[in-house]
Amino acid sequence: MRTTLPIRIKKMIGMFFIVLLVIVYALIAVAVASATLANAPWYAHMLYFGFSGVLWILPAMVIIKWMSTETR
Repeated sequence: MRTTLPIRIKKMIGMFFIVLLVIVYALIAVAVASATLANAPWYAHMLYFGFSGVLWILPAMVIIKWMSTETR
């Protein structure tokens, strides 16, 4: 037997995971940047932070999709 979560509970859990994702992802992105880009030129920093600033959206989309689907 499969139990289903109410949509309000799923949204609360999803919100918690998105906030956690953003915090952990930002810490990891900055740690990687400071370890690898210390002596890199400014455009390498721009490319890295531009790419890593958009990359977190992919796991967030999975969480948002899970939050918005109603299980039957």
